[in-house]
Amino acid sequence: MSKVRVRYAPSPTGLLHIGNARSALFNYLYARHYKGDFIVRIEDTDTKRNVEGGEQSQLELLQWLGIDIDESPVHGGSFGPYRQLERLSLYQKYSEDLLTRGLAYKEDNGAIRFKVPKNTVYQFDDMVRGTLSFDSKEVEDWIMVKENGIPTYNFAVAIDDYHMQISHVMRGEEHITNTPKQLMVYEAFGWTPPTFGHMTIIVNEQKKKLSKRDENVIQFISEYKKLGYLPEAMFNFIALLGWSPPVEKEILSKEQFFEYFDGSRFVKAPSMFDRDKLKFINSRYIKKLDLETLKEKVKPYLEEAHINIISDEWLTQLVTVFQERMHYLQEIVELYHEFFNGRFVLDNEMLVFLKENNSLSLIEAFRSHIKAIEFTPEHIKQAIKDISVQLGVKGKPLYMGLRIATTAETHGPSLPDMLALLSKNTVIDRLTHTIDRLRGDL
Repeated sequence: MSKVRVRYAPSPTGLLHIGNARSALFNYLYARHYKGDFIVRIEDTDTKRNVEGGEQSQLELLQWLGIDIDESPVHGGSFGPYRQLERLSLYQKYSEDLLTRGLAYKEDNGAIRFKVPKNTVYQFDDMVRGTLSFDSKEVEDWIMVKENGIPTYNFAVAIDDYHMQISHVMRGEEHITNTPKQLMVYEAFGWTPPTFGHMTIIVNEQKKKLSKRDENVIQFISEYKKLGYLPEAMFNFIALLGWSPPVEKEILSKEQFFEYFDGSRFVKAPSMFDRDKLKFINSRYIKKLDLETLKEKVKPYLEEAHINIISDEWLTQLVTVFQERMHYLQEIVELYHEFFNGRFVLDNEMLVFLKENNSLSLIEAFRSHIKAIEFTPEHIKQAIKDISVQLGVKGKPLYMGLRIATTAETHGPSLPDMLALLSKNTVIDRLTHTIDRLRGDL
């Protein structure tokens, strides 16, 4: 295989969304697997739709995702310029050549149309779908240069891909019908076309094609960044949308993706955007963070919610308690309010458990013990041990009994960490409430 050179070619008309991010990521992974080059080229010829900051936003979010760019308008390179509006003289040269050879013609308004050859079949081997073919009679003569002198997509993209020595073009399936027009341009100039691969659509959980108007799914990478999804998790999740690894794992490192992504395992069926799967993957990455890193990451969310960070020790306890529960960083605000401001309610199932295990004496003893201790996780842990020995209670009756009596939950993070965070007075009040409920039901 000659050197792999692939490109992601967005228009600066908006923010980076899931579909475009997948196109960029698949091209990037393919390039890295084969030690090739990943190029970002800006297709800015639709001047009416271009938005200020669109190009910068695309590049910054690709970088945030962990996609390293070899060539771009910012990174430079030997095949520039990397913006189409800076390449107009090149397109003009080729359009004049086609006009001279009678392969294109001008209309009265100055636009130039490509003359589609008759009785010709355009066939190519798609990396995802196998052999695809189109008859030229299905395509009418198409505009290759608009009346304002700016080339249309199919004309410019073929010229750019040739001049930038692009070896493989991987993009969404909506581009399949564009491919024959681009093959016509390659044929007209005697160029060898790149290898094409058209990725299947991404669908929502109702199996409908994901669209920018779908309000059930967050579309833009910037929104996930804002919510506190980690870039490594987004990278991992998006890489599995239309490609399957050769191992039975969902959590893969960047290096593993580089190793496995050889282009042989594209999925032909539509890829479902599973929000729960994304949350799960992100939670796994959050769990891997060391406490100091996680503390720094959640601070801005707590401050924005006007939650007073009492001390660094308090923040450490908070993060210790919630790290296992967080699916995304902003969720710590919701967990905080639920933890400190939620109602303490013992349901019937919890009361039955306490009664069946004769937990009243356990809870009374624990209340008595903690009144006299310094209320730290270490001292609380020791108090639990002392009561276990004193009463001969251990295992589930001990730990679940105290957890229910203090948190109204049957499972969760380390109990001593949770109780220290709640404060001694709150815990004593809850124990007293539980004792009153049990005595009242006797």
